[in-house]
Amino acid sequence: MLKTSSVTSIEQAAFREVAKVLEPFRRHETPITRDTDITADLDLDSLAVMNLLMQVEEKFDISIPLNLIPEIRTVGDLVQVIEQLTASK
Repeated sequence: MLKTSSVTSIEQAAFREVAKVLEPFRRHETPITRDTDITADLDLDSLAVMNLLMQVEEKFDISIPLNLIPEIRTVGDLVQVIEQLTASK
């Protein structure tokens, strides 16, 4: 039971941090949700996505493996990767 609570708090913290970093890219007052597509909805290019991932890695003290990067399309995908990598520490 403690693990579920911990995972939930990690997930919430990850989502808040990712949403905060993505805030400047929000268009037309559209809210950032777990379904937000990082490149399509926010119009981020590959360099901006890599900068985002570096900020997330630094904030959560993780290293996102290069083979996982193509699988990260939405904010929810990124939060899930953060959750998995943080839990495996």
